[in-house]
Amino acid sequence: MYKSILVPVDLAEADLATPAITAAVSFAEASGGTIRLVYVRSLVPITYMEFVPADFDTEQQSEAEAKLAAIAAAITLPPERVSAKVLVGSVHGEVLAEADASGTDLIVIGSHEPGMLAYVIGSNASTIVRRAKCSVLVVR
Repeated sequence: MYKSILVPVDLAEADLATPAITAAVSFAEASGGTIRLVYVRSLVPITYMEFVPADFDTEQQSEAEAKLAAIAAAITLPPERVSAKVLVGSVHGEVLAEADASGTDLIVIGSHEPGMLAYVIGSNASTIVRRAKCSVLVVR
C-alpha cells in the first residue's frame, strides 16, 4: 500500500481538496502511512515588488502556513503522521519536485469538472498526472 501520500491544496479553493484529503486519509489509515499537505504560492513578478510592502512575502508565507496548518489539524490521523508545507513557484513543478524529494508513493489531488478552458490550456492536475513518477489519484 501507500506509505507516503502527498495532497496538494489550493487555499483559495480549500473545499476542492476535501474529497482528496478524505481519500488520502482512507489510504493512510489502511496502510499506516503519512499524509503531507502542500500549498504552492505564486511568485510575485519582480516588476510588482515596488508596489507591495516590504514584508509582503513574509506575511503571505505566514498566512498560508497558518491556513494549511488548520487544515492539517482537522485530519483524523495522529499528528505525527500529518505534515504541511508551503512552497513557492509553479504548482505542478513544485508538487512534482516535492513528491520526488519526499519519496511520495501516491499523489491525491482534487480537480474541477473539466471545462473548455482546461482542454485548451491544461490544468495543474492533468500536468501532474502526466509527469508524476508515482501513482496519482484525481478525486472529484
